Amino acid sequence: MKLRKRWISGEDQLPVAMQCQLIDVHRTSHYRKPKQLAPNDEDQLLMRLIDEEYTLHPFYGSRRMRQILIKKGYHVNRKRVQRLMRQLGLAGMAPGPNTSKPHPEHKVYPYLLRGVSVTKPNQVWSTDITYCRLPGGFMYLTAIIDWYSRKALAWRLSNSMESSFCVECLEEALRKYGVPEIFNSDQGAQFTSDVFIGALQKHPSLRISMDGRGRALDNIFVERLWRSVKHEDLYLKGYGTVVALKQGVAEYFHLYNTERPHQSLGYKTPDEVYESATGGGACIVDKFSQKKSSDGSSEVTAQHQSAA
Repeated sequence: MKLRKRWISGEDQLPVAMQCQLIDVHRTSHYRKPKQLAPNDEDQLLMRLIDEEYTLHPFYGSRRMRQILIKKGYHVNRKRVQRLMRQLGLAGMAPGPNTSKPHPEHKVYPYLLRGVSVTKPNQVWSTDITYCRLPGGFMYLTAIIDWYSRKALAWRLSNSMESSFCVECLEEALRKYGVPEIFNSDQGAQFTSDVFIGALQKHPSLRISMDGRGRALDNIFVERLWRSVKHEDLYLKGYGTVVALKQGVAEYFHLYNTERPHQSLGYKTPDEVYESATGGGACIVDKFSQKKSSDGSSEVTAQHQSAA
C-alpha cells in the first residue's frame, strides 16, 4: 500500500482521484503534504523586535505589542502579532485563562522566600528557562543563580524543553558548589517533574520553593539575569548557529561572573562576592504578612517567621 501511494503524483496529467482508482487506493487515504513556509525577512525582524520589547516589558500582550511596532514604523495587524508571539512562545504576564500550565500530576511546593533576608552564599539558589532565537529556530537556556552574590553557578542549552538538561544543570551546580538551604523555581513542568524533584530530594537538608502563579517578581534575580544576557550579548551579536551560540553564551557567563561589575553589589563581581561572602544580599519584600501591632510597629506573622 505504501509503495502504491508513492506512485501518486499531483503533477501528473491524470486527476489524483483517477490515479487512486487505477492503483486501487482509496482517495481519502491520500493527502497532499502542506508546504512548510519559512518565515520571511520581515517576520524575522518583527520577531526580534517583539523579543526585545518583551524582555523589557513582559506584561505586554499582543495589543500593546502591536502599538509598539506601529510606533516604530511597522504597520501590522494584531493577528500577525499574535502569530509571531505564539511562535516565540510569549504571552503577556497578566491574569488570563491558563496561559501556563504545570503538569497536572506534579506536586507544587509553597513559596518560601517572601520576607526572607538572604545574608550568605548558598542560602538560596533559583533557576528558570528562557529562549535564545536563531535564524532557523530556537534554543532553550537554563541557568542556576545564587541569590546572595548573583553568581551564575551553572547553565545549559538545549533544543527541546525536556527536563533532562535542567537536571544536568542542577547536578553540575550541586557538584561544584555544594547544597543550598533553599532551591526556588517556577511551576513549569520541567521543575515539577519527578526526575528534577528527585534530584533535589537526594539532599534532605534542602528545602524546595516554587513561585506563585503569575508572580514574576518571586524569581526576579533570574529574570534580571535573562535581561542582561539578551541585551548585553544575544541581541548585540545575533548568533547564527548553535555552535556560535554555545561559545558566545559561555564567554558571556565568564564575563558576567568574573569581570562585569554589578551595581547592586557595590560594583564588585559575583565571583568576588561569592568567595568573600561580603557585599551581597537579597530580600523579596513581604507586603501581605505584615500587620500592625498594638504599639504601631510592624511584625511578621508566624507562618513567614517559620519560613525565614
